[in-house]
Amino acid sequence: MIKPEHPKLSLSRQCNLLGISRSSVYYNQQPVKADDIELMNLIDKQYLKTPFYGSRSMTTYLKRDGHDVNRKRIQRLMRLMGLEAVYPRPRTSIPYSGHTVYPYLLRGMSIDRPNQVWAADITYIPLNRGFMYLVAIMDWHSRKVLAWRVSNTMESGFCVEALQEAIERYGKPEIFNTDQGSQFTSQAFTGLLQEHGIRISMDGRGRFHDNIFIERLWWTVKYQYLYLRTFDSGTELREGLRKWFGFYNGERPHQSLNDLTPDEVYYENLKSIQEAA
Repeated sequence: MIKPEHPKLSLSRQCNLLGISRSSVYYNQQPVKADDIELMNLIDKQYLKTPFYGSRSMTTYLKRDGHDVNRKRIQRLMRLMGLEAVYPRPRTSIPYSGHTVYPYLLRGMSIDRPNQVWAADITYIPLNRGFMYLVAIMDWHSRKVLAWRVSNTMESGFCVEALQEAIERYGKPEIFNTDQGSQFTSQAFTGLLQEHGIRISMDGRGRFHDNIFIERLWWTVKYQYLYLRTFDSGTELREGLRKWFGFYNGERPHQSLNDLTPDEVYYENLKSIQEAA
């Protein structure tokens, strides 16, 4: 999305709008060692079970599991994965300095209809010889995954693409909730929300439960699908996720939805609203 020869916007201004550092434009990602990938996958699985683990507790866990590691190495790997060592929530979204601070609008709110509140989050996805990041946009009421994208970097472009697809396919929500990560506070992302008149809500720093339904989605997709398979490439991962999200939305009943699927709740409630209008 960066255009070094842009006639009107400097490189620094483009980076500012997208919520990325200028140095990242020139950075060539180095391959990750196989033993580091193995450790990262173990960290990912354990972090889903114990999101309150920082690098110290994670190092202790891995040592007790028979791995010869030190805390400095685990800190480095957790930063690479986007896992925050202090606050009890994934740090796949890192705050961008100086961004507009938006209030959390969902406290005490009754969320009882589709397209009232959408939410988004990012998570680490292991591959056979590497890793990627996954962003998903969810309708909070029905738990329906409206759009998703995978990327090998945590820049904002893949999040903006997912948001554009969700709006094109399903209209727009009244409120959109995220954390305060740079992908979601970038001008490209918030500008698209504002362009469509969508109210912006953002979690408080470290508030793991503010986006709890997507956190549950991450546990489900990993333990019921991703950890049971191996993927050699981003192409394989995308095809697998396409099928799985189709199953999740259209076939998998949710106990919290009275054993209905997200699609059933989303479309039936939307139909009732339209008929009542």
